Amino acid sequence: MHQARLSLPDQMIDPFWERTVTINFAILGAGRIGQVHARAVAGSENAALRAVADPMPEAADAIADRHGCDIRTINEIADSSDIDAVVICTPTDMHADLIEQFARAKKAIFCEKPIDLDAARVRECLDVVAAEDGFLMVGFNRRFDPHFMAVRKAIDEGHIGTPEMAIITSRDPGAPPAEYIQRSGGIFRDMTIHDFDMAVFLMGEMPETVQAISSVLTDPAIEPLGDFDTASVIMKMASGKQVSITNSRRASYGYDQRIEVHGSLGMVAAENQRPVSIEIATANGYTRPPLHDFFMTRYIDAYANEIASFISCLTYGSLANPTGIDGLNALLLADAAVESVRTGAAVRVQAG
Repeated sequence: MHQARLSLPDQMIDPFWERTVTINFAILGAGRIGQVHARAVAGSENAALRAVADPMPEAADAIADRHGCDIRTINEIADSSDIDAVVICTPTDMHADLIEQFARAKKAIFCEKPIDLDAARVRECLDVVAAEDGFLMVGFNRRFDPHFMAVRKAIDEGHIGTPEMAIITSRDPGAPPAEYIQRSGGIFRDMTIHDFDMAVFLMGEMPETVQAISSVLTDPAIEPLGDFDTASVIMKMASGKQVSITNSRRASYGYDQRIEVHGSLGMVAAENQRPVSIEIATANGYTRPPLHDFFMTRYIDAYANEIASFISCLTYGSLANPTGIDGLNALLLADAAVESVRTGAAVRVQAG
């Protein structure tokens, strides 16, 4: 059984291949997030983007033309001696298979969350990574948001004493398309899963009970898909610490992303972010620009930071952070929330 842990960036291990001056990358999946990660890799002085794979020629061409890399098939990349690491940005139902394939190919792996929508399949995948002595980092980008990192830093430095309660707010401007919802695993496994990971990241321990409620309030078309657009979750840790999460697929005022942690000595919070931080005062009062209206603009710095962290881990032999276990634990919390909605009761969770 894998042991749950919070990997810290300053923990060091021996790298599983000889360090090189430049780490050669391939991007698997050339959609929006693949393009963001390709830009981050290409912009690193310690990395080079060598190849991209995508079944859609136009998408692959866009990355290849912009960054001067090859277009190859997934199997060709796995067999390529000039590729050290891959970034998996494919649909979720391909993640676990690709992780296993590239662990066996002795490539370092960065994979967007989730590893899979089934916890048993995730465990099988992580067993393969462990057996191959592989390197896997899971893409929970919010850990790398500068504002959320500053909250964690304030906690680590003892400014608020012992954390006791956290409030995590995540509200999207609108719901994703129906075809995405059908493949996503639902709001808890797709959207709230980021908040579950943030809860563990901020509080330093895994919740042991999860109670959730959900509704369809913003778009009736979501209900026939078996999903929800509004959810609230309350979690309790073994220590007694508590975390509250609120989610909505509708926020008329923009992309609403806030966290607050209350501790024995005080409180620390991260406010919403705007494209520009100005305030205008007139006879009619004070006004500020609207919030970001898209997750990729809100978290553009976080995406760059997580790829930079991945490259740094490979360059200096640090442990991956977040790990595959972190990905499994977030999924277990999502599964517990789904079960809680079904039963109307709190559900106990055991870390992966």
